[in-house]
Amino acid sequence: MAHNPHAPQGPNPGGQPDPAGSTQMFRAFVDEGAPQQRAAATGGSGPRLGLILGIVVVVAVLAGVAWLALS
Repeated sequence: MAHNPHAPQGPNPGGQPDPAGSTQMFRAFVDEGAPQQRAAATGGSGPRLGLILGIVVVVAVLAGVAWLALS
């Protein structure tokens, strides 16, 4: 390979950001949140159960109010 003294030297020629480094940092950020997402997916019945019970209570209260108003 020929030596070219005018070619940019080093990992960051011309002061441009390294797109590979940005990709590596992004992947590390995404991988960091992955275990939390898996844990939420496996144990997600708690909030869903509370929502269902809340809807049942609201329907029961509305039925009771309607029954009292119509009787």
